[in-house]
Amino acid sequence: MISSLIFLAGCGLQPKPAKPKVDLSLPTVQTIRTISDITSVALEWTPLYSEKVEGYYLYRAQEGKKLQRIATIEDRYSSHYIDKDLKPDTLYIYAMSIFTRNGVESRPSKPVRVRTLPIPESVPFIDAIDHLPREIKIIWRPHPYQRVEWYIIERSEPRSDKWKEIATIKGRLKAEYIDKGLKDNKTYYYRIKVKTCDGIVSKPSKVVQASTKPRPKIVQGLQASQNLPRKIVLHWQPNSEPDIDHYNIYRSFFELGPYLKIAKAKKTEYTDLIKKDGAKYYYKVTAIDKDGLESFKQDVPVVGKTLSKPLPPVILNYKVEGKTFFVTWQSPDKRAESFIIKKTEKLGFMNSNEYIFKNIKSTSFSDAGLKPGAKYKYEIIAVDKFGIVSEPSKTIEFTIEK
Repeated sequence: MISSLIFLAGCGLQPKPAKPKVDLSLPTVQTIRTISDITSVALEWTPLYSEKVEGYYLYRAQEGKKLQRIATIEDRYSSHYIDKDLKPDTLYIYAMSIFTRNGVESRPSKPVRVRTLPIPESVPFIDAIDHLPREIKIIWRPHPYQRVEWYIIERSEPRSDKWKEIATIKGRLKAEYIDKGLKDNKTYYYRIKVKTCDGIVSKPSKVVQASTKPRPKIVQGLQASQNLPRKIVLHWQPNSEPDIDHYNIYRSFFELGPYLKIAKAKKTEYTDLIKKDGAKYYYKVTAIDKDGLESFKQDVPVVGKTLSKPLPPVILNYKVEGKTFFVTWQSPDKRAESFIIKKTEKLGFMNSNEYIFKNIKSTSFSDAGLKPGAKYKYEIIAVDKFGIVSEPSKTIEFTIEK
């Protein structure tokens, strides 16, 4: 007995008529067994070995829709088929019929209902370890689903709704990722998606947040000496962080810089030895912790100076009586501990002598035995207790008459 049964033509291996011929006397597939996965369903049936059977038609539908032919299985001995590219967590209805050489098919089998598996949840546990130097460590519990092969790490920042994929970690048993090269004292958000071996990506995990370690605080209480001979001594307050390793000292000739690192100090002081009197430098100091994080420099530097030279002696009076020279003077800044007198004697165009009188303690001096016709020059230099010498005084010049 042959009748017409309407099926919707679907995606098959060959064109199908809109109204296939159905022979109600042909045998039918009795039992269809299924195993579902996320995007596929495996079907198994008991094959029919009758010579009337050429192969099988497989029909599929979703809830509330008509069956459509999706495959032609052209061997009556076949008993398995995998339907792929399905939607996760979706109910499907399957039925099968047999067909003969002349294109006649049987009644469809009893429909079987099967639901694909849902997309797996993301990792069951995630955490972020913060206060690390310029990095954050993300840890999670390995996924229990055997087919998970990848972990997709995503990152976002405060006041942003955008997520950036920063890493893809292969291996179901992996359980950590360290995000490096981050900014100091900054908060970041993280989440994880899992990806199966067949490319199925889960929804994101819960969001965790962490912050990188802040830089040490700006060094406070920086002071520089301004009256020490040929050195500048810096002092500052110790930083409050317990893991400070050392301090860097920066110096510049100018207030606006550039500032060059000249030393590092373990203590809260530093002596800058300078071979120049009255030198002026600008200083800034930073703190460095055990992780190498460095504090910002001070906005305003401190000024350090070495002790300047004593002021030149001021001549009060001088005179020449016969062959003897007399001179008196004073030290304007009262720093002089002794004096040096330079004497130049010029006897002719190519004939001159120079004499130096050191460690003179008084503020007067006389020089006898001057030669007639000779030209003389005298300069007085102050020497302080540190041995720093002043510029020469005003030069005294005269000639002894013949």
